[in-house]
Amino acid sequence: MAPQRRLNQLLKELEPSPEPIGTLTLGGITYDIPQSLNPSKLPRSRQLLDIHDAVNTDNLHFMLQKYLLGQDIFLISQPGPYARRLALTFSSLINAEYEYIALHRDVGETELKQGREIRKGGSLVYVDSPAVRAAKHGRLLILEGIEKAERGIMPVLNNLLENREMNLDDGTHIIHPHRFAQLEANSDDGYRKMFIPAHRNFRVIAIAAPVPPYPGYPLDPPFRSRFQARFVDPIGSLTTLRGPHEELNGGVLPPLFEKIRDIILSTQIASESRNALEPISNARQIVEYPCDFPPPEMLSPGHLARLFLTIHPGLIHAPFQAWALLSRQVEDSDLGELGSPSIASADEELGLLGYRATSVSRVDDSHACVTFQIPGSPQAVSIDVPAGKRQLRAFPWDGPTEFHATPRFMGLLTCFLQAHALGWDISLIPPASPSTASTSTSTLVNIFGQILGYEIEGIHMYKELGGREMIMRRRIEDGGATTWEPSPLIEGAWAGRLVHLSGLDVIGSTAGSLSRLIQDRETELWENRRMVAEASPEELSQGELSIAHPSFRIISTSSKSLPVKDWLSDEHANMFFPVPSQPMDADEEFRILSSTGCPSDMARVLIALAEQYRRSISNDNVLKNRKLGTRTLVRIARRLALFPQEDINTIIRRSLLADFLPAMERLNLDNLLEESGIRRKAPEVGSYCQGMNLVFPGPSSTGGETQATSIPSASRVPHMDNFYDNSIQTGLMRDLAIDLELLGEHVVLLGNQGVGKNKILLSRPREYIQLHRDTTVNQLMFTTSLEGGIIHYTDSPLLKAIMFGRVIIIDEADKAPEHVVAIFRSLAGQSEMTLSDGRRVRSTKEREGDIPVHPNFRLVLLLTGLATVPFLGNHFLQVLGEGFSAHSISNPDQDSERKLLGQLAPELDDDLILRLVGAFQDLRTGYDSGLLTYPYSLRVSTTQYLDFDVYKHETIDKLAEILQHHGLRVTHLGLDAAREIAKKTKDIQFEPKNTELGEPKEGVHDDKEHHGGNTYAGGVSDALKSNVPDHIKEKAREMARQELKRRLEELDMSASEAKGYGELLAATQAHMLSLHDLLEHLAAKEEERVWVKRQTDGELDDSRLTEGLTGEATVYKRRGMEKPELGRPQIKPKRIRFRFQYDGRLKRSMEAAAMLMETFDRLSHKEKYVWDSGDGADILLVDAEHPPSELKDRWKVVEKMLMIPQYAFAGDFTVEAIETGVNQVGKFDADDWFVIAITDANFGRYQISPEELTRAMNRNPKVHTALICIGEGAEASWITKRLPGRGFRVVNTADIPIVLRSILSTMIDS
Repeated sequence: MAPQRRLNQLLKELEPSPEPIGTLTLGGITYDIPQSLNPSKLPRSRQLLDIHDAVNTDNLHFMLQKYLLGQDIFLISQPGPYARRLALTFSSLINAEYEYIALHRDVGETELKQGREIRKGGSLVYVDSPAVRAAKHGRLLILEGIEKAERGIMPVLNNLLENREMNLDDGTHIIHPHRFAQLEANSDDGYRKMFIPAHRNFRVIAIAAPVPPYPGYPLDPPFRSRFQARFVDPIGSLTTLRGPHEELNGGVLPPLFEKIRDIILSTQIASESRNALEPISNARQIVEYPCDFPPPEMLSPGHLARLFLTIHPGLIHAPFQAWALLSRQVEDSDLGELGSPSIASADEELGLLGYRATSVSRVDDSHACVTFQIPGSPQAVSIDVPAGKRQLRAFPWDGPTEFHATPRFMGLLTCFLQAHALGWDISLIPPASPSTASTSTSTLVNIFGQILGYEIEGIHMYKELGGREMIMRRRIEDGGATTWEPSPLIEGAWAGRLVHLSGLDVIGSTAGSLSRLIQDRETELWENRRMVAEASPEELSQGELSIAHPSFRIISTSSKSLPVKDWLSDEHANMFFPVPSQPMDADEEFRILSSTGCPSDMARVLIALAEQYRRSISNDNVLKNRKLGTRTLVRIARRLALFPQEDINTIIRRSLLADFLPAMERLNLDNLLEESGIRRKAPEVGSYCQGMNLVFPGPSSTGGETQATSIPSASRVPHMDNFYDNSIQTGLMRDLAIDLELLGEHVVLLGNQGVGKNKILLSRPREYIQLHRDTTVNQLMFTTSLEGGIIHYTDSPLLKAIMFGRVIIIDEADKAPEHVVAIFRSLAGQSEMTLSDGRRVRSTKEREGDIPVHPNFRLVLLLTGLATVPFLGNHFLQVLGEGFSAHSISNPDQDSERKLLGQLAPELDDDLILRLVGAFQDLRTGYDSGLLTYPYSLRVSTTQYLDFDVYKHETIDKLAEILQHHGLRVTHLGLDAAREIAKKTKDIQFEPKNTELGEPKEGVHDDKEHHGGNTYAGGVSDALKSNVPDHIKEKAREMARQELKRRLEELDMSASEAKGYGELLAATQAHMLSLHDLLEHLAAKEEERVWVKRQTDGELDDSRLTEGLTGEATVYKRRGMEKPELGRPQIKPKRIRFRFQYDGRLKRSMEAAAMLMETFDRLSHKEKYVWDSGDGADILLVDAEHPPSELKDRWKVVEKMLMIPQYAFAGDFTVEAIETGVNQVGKFDADDWFVIAITDANFGRYQISPEELTRAMNRNPKVHTALICIGEGAEASWITKRLPGRGFRVVNTADIPIVLRSILSTMIDS
């Protein structure tokens, strides 16, 4: 074989090299440009950079140097398209073919090496990834988003980068070309089946944003060492990205844009030098508005604010100081006054640069002409824009519309049309405020699509959606062959649809994998296919290339379930044309509520209350409060239009789930209702059948006419053997019937355990699903099975209910992960849902394969309670939105419970039932006030549930006190009772032979509490206590005194000190236990495990069954700790600082301090909370590094608190204490920062203004602050209004522990 090998080598050497197509000369380097063997792999972008620009030329010169030296390149660049376009420009410059991989959290080994496919006939083939194709064929490999790839993924490429070697799954090996040449010279032809040479022209260009300051994973050192790095100067990239206006005007920007670009560049430089302008340094997106919209000489403050927020919407959530600095720069540049970032002007149409859209007309099948005009200016601007194929909706409107075309709405619609005319995709940015009126999101998207004739493709995002699934999805053909098909997004791109990405914020950094499609209209598809910006008809006919339709557009909106600052990144701002939304004002909301038929006076009352309530919602408590948004108000107004005599107070409290709000939030709501004049009326009771209807009598009234409510027979109460009529549940069934039957609403039922949630059903065909922590989105949609190598999907109960018009009961909805529950949002709100198999749920059937929603379909979600102790559910209010009518199911009132128990146990005496009901009413009151940790429900009052607390002695004592108060004889409770019952059950008796009582003896000490017995120290048996002689009792008392003295000596405490500290503990014992349970629960929640996918062992992942058929290994899932979102820090301790400022209310402050010290000392997860406390501005009570671990140390702290006022001068340091606390806490490396101040200051006497206090609490945006005002401080009524959700007035100082517990639960769990 040696002669044959020699002949092959000679023939290869004699092969002529491809003729160069030209010579490139760049900065003294000359390079012969080769001819491409596969032109379809050449760059075809319309967004290549100007090679004559000095900055671009310098970058290209560096890249050419490294290319000729055989080195790989790493471009470090800020988020945006510049680095990618630079790489593609280089590829085009040297006529090199390229491959591209967008990295994100779902990219695994398969995407970097080889995938598997099953062809017809059952044969398994391996499909090379772009990285392998680039190595084999000598192409450039562009890796974008290195900082997003999870750890352990990029090392897969380490050997390929360093040695040009890689072992492939099909058994072949890529090796260095020099090693292959050696094999070729010394081996037979068999090596060609196993070894493939890496092409000598193979190069890698990696792209990443620097971490920090941008979010991402740090680079793996071995991976990093393989590259020659190039930092792409942000200043240079800002000045080189040119828009059409610069080409048309000779590179000269209008004066307005020149000044704005100078401001952007100055803030960029300021951020790099870390001076005070850093908070606004995100404004880095260069202005690319063409001369189609010539700006006026001066812009109004509102228009100027919208312009800057469009340049970078991150300014929406920037601190006030940053906006103030920007305002000063704008004024110094002679641009005028800068308006508010909230864009609150409702009377001014805030189209971009002051323009307003005036008309839209059809030009041809794929274009429309949109005319814009500045009000008051005779000059109009007409632009031909892409349009859909459907008939255009008349604009301006020709008659009444189903929406209110207010100036606010028209301004936002104009911004949409301007962005569209400029060729951008659109992102509607929600307000930074956690609770506002509606921003008309769905209406804006629909109207925009209708006036341009678009077919709208709605895609609803959910957290499990991966980057690959957004582009393509796997399909199994008849016979078992696997193939790929386009996702709805790619289908929309090809068909020229308007694609609405709803809830894009929930998928986190994965959204960045779409940046190339959005910015350049290019993306990689399956099996060597690619969507490009330009291609000839001949190239398109070959099938490898495709292009997006020119009319294709994307609009992204957020779920509003996450704070804006958590997802609105520089990358997002560069992908889209941001349009900051604008909520409705009171007048617009009033017109909407009035259109429902709601009486005008009621509508005004609702809006006035809503405005106050929204102002009271802060970022800390938004997770636990329902947002009183416009949709909720409309639901209330529709109900009042049907039943104007209903109790508005009850409806509002029910809509806001007031019974389940934390104590202070519930108190604030009650105050708001009182101030608004919304008071409770008498409840409705009773029901009866009349013909085919179920009739509920009208509410009792002191005046005016009331009416009964008649519900069709479809909603009659079903027959139940164990349903007992009572006014609470009967009234709730009336409310449910109205919502489900008359108003067509979906409902959420929230109630404690044992209050009868599952009893309150309607006689309608129903389906049932019970959720749990392992429930996935796919399981809610269908059941997957594998039969004969074919995957079959069976519709879930949810889909059956949708198709056949049934009620679907979703039980334990709060136990499922939040992103799973989130899919109900779009289903309830818009009757839309996108299934993972490609089908769509829609209100009406729009195309083949759609599942229309039956008009009788209703969603009923059952939840046990909010995500607080003792319930173990997840937050759901922020992900469900306002598409559901909320109902809270409470325990029956006293009369209803008496009636119910009388029906359940007619043999019981009425007096006993009355005493039982009274006792359980007090037990529930004890839970509400924090004295008990369990909500004793109706179920508990009918069964034996008290044994759960046998080891909680404080709880048992409180139970005994309540039961005895109501005349219920209590002999034993807790452990004694349990053992007493056990003895009686077993009928075992024991009589000691010797019943003589000697002197008390010292038992064994084990630091545990014991009752009875004679082994351990702690007492004698109960049976003999009554016969103990007096001299022995006295001896026992003396022993107890001696033992106490010994223990106090160990603690270095006197008897009076122990007594004093014991009194402090006794006053807050129940609150301490409740707070302890809360903090333990929150710490445990952080360690809850989730499904970790793409594992090599565990449970089979039904979403990757197709990959399993092809033989991939990573098709399993198993429980594990959830990884933090990209850019989020690892879990660190929470830093909490308590500041006390007191005078006359010393005892209550000492009790609060004792409660806090004991609670934090008992925590099992001490590492999760680092806390300290101080008195005044500079007196330290507890050191964070050395918390008081011994009882004597904690007593010394309260002694110090007692001593300080005796030596302090008159004055108040509340503001100084808060400022000091905020400054010091903010310096620590932590997960969260909290400062809670307690003060009894008379703000008027010490001349403390609301502005001064607010400024101190807002000093550092990352530090959460709260202020508890007691004594004279509680008299300042402005506290709760100026500090909504953070300022608390406590008139009764005994409530301080309740307020502290409420604040901690809200702040820490946010």
